Amino acid sequence: MNQPSTTPGSTDTPSPGDGPTVTRTGLAIGLCAMIIGIAFEAAAVATSMPVAAKDLNGIDSYAWAFSLFTIGMLFSTVVAGRLCDRVGPAKPMIVGMLIFAAGLVIGGTAVSWPMLIIGRLVQGLGGGALNTASYVCIAQVFDAKQRPRMFTYISMAWVLPGIAGPSAAAWITRTFSWHWAFFAVLPLLAFGAVLLTPTWRLLLRTPSPDRDENAAPSNPAPIWGAAVAALSAALIQYAGQRLDLLAVIPGVLGLAGLVVALPRLMPPGFTRLGRGLPAVVLTRMMLPGAFFGAEAFIPLMLVEERHLSLTLAGAALTVGSIGWSFGAWVQSQRWMTVRRDRMITIGVASVTLGVAVVAVMALLPGSWVGLVAIGWIIAAFGMGVGTASSSVATMALSSDAEQGRNASSLNLGDALGTSVFVGISGSVFSALHGRGDLAGTFGIAFAVMAFVGLLGVLASLRVGKLPH
Repeated sequence: MNQPSTTPGSTDTPSPGDGPTVTRTGLAIGLCAMIIGIAFEAAAVATSMPVAAKDLNGIDSYAWAFSLFTIGMLFSTVVAGRLCDRVGPAKPMIVGMLIFAAGLVIGGTAVSWPMLIIGRLVQGLGGGALNTASYVCIAQVFDAKQRPRMFTYISMAWVLPGIAGPSAAAWITRTFSWHWAFFAVLPLLAFGAVLLTPTWRLLLRTPSPDRDENAAPSNPAPIWGAAVAALSAALIQYAGQRLDLLAVIPGVLGLAGLVVALPRLMPPGFTRLGRGLPAVVLTRMMLPGAFFGAEAFIPLMLVEERHLSLTLAGAALTVGSIGWSFGAWVQSQRWMTVRRDRMITIGVASVTLGVAVVAVMALLPGSWVGLVAIGWIIAAFGMGVGTASSSVATMALSSDAEQGRNASSLNLGDALGTSVFVGISGSVFSALHGRGDLAGTFGIAFAVMAFVGLLGVLASLRVGKLPH
């Protein structure tokens, strides 16, 4: 792996001459601060959005506040991947941060619902660029032995705001207004930018010594493919929200668009279920899809079927954060000698098992409600192991010139899998909910997500042998 010149065994990455000296510790803290900002924004917006929607008369189109974020991310992920392979990760990361900050300002100053959801679209555009560029930055600056530990920090940066974010956002919304749920993220981004500036300067000034700065992947992802995929995702989500005869047309068009676009955006061999990188990306689509497709309905199941308070229902998800953090930590330890491909399988199998436990608990109304917490710790442990391991595997299977392209494929699969399978679980729930059988409704919805996880296990078995 090519990276800026460094002294062997040093934690510093010095540039030639009188240029800046960058510590990997500073880079790690800066990336984590930026990711905490993005993760806090997600938690804060989810908490404050009902108040904002009521204030701006946006209840009827509430889902688009979340859908447009994902759609913007789908598009910018591919664009940023191409740019990273052409000019390196620094410029796309800087531009992505500025776009994300602009989206926060638009959302925070919104005086109408259309203005707010446009702000969410802009945030998605910036977030997709940040995710992909950060991934490539890690690939260039950290060596193969350091990357698993770095992804432990990244995972924890995503998880921690999920614990404190909702209550903090609720306090901000009550004390000030929902507008400040957006503005509160800006200081975290600024702090991250300050810490990342020396690394950006180094990456802008110093190309890798054995890499042609004009090098590009032999099969770059087409921009039109990203646009078609984003539009297709919007059509599928629109169809899922309508669930009537008129939804068939946008649903079919969306699926057709994905059939056309995905082969151009994914690694060669993806449609043939090829071994290696295609299998890693396919597994990454199933992994978060099964997890978040189930997570979306766990609080509702505990409130409606088991009559728990919303606070206790949310606590089941918070407890799962322990499993996620532990899984991310385990995969990075030196004493962990399990091959990386097997860790991916362990991760997705744990998600499958955890979701299956929740499905059984939902189907048996007399079962112990604590099974949800146990199942969700197991599933979250799988996410911690699986997401970090699939990221590390993608870096190991990518050439220097294709880090950006393959990072965009991985992130695109992640976002698209989450969007599609959460939509499927929602459609299953909507179709069954009217029967009045809550146990069957929730149980079948969770069972479908467990089946998605099982497909992910099968996909992971095609990854092939990878070193730890």
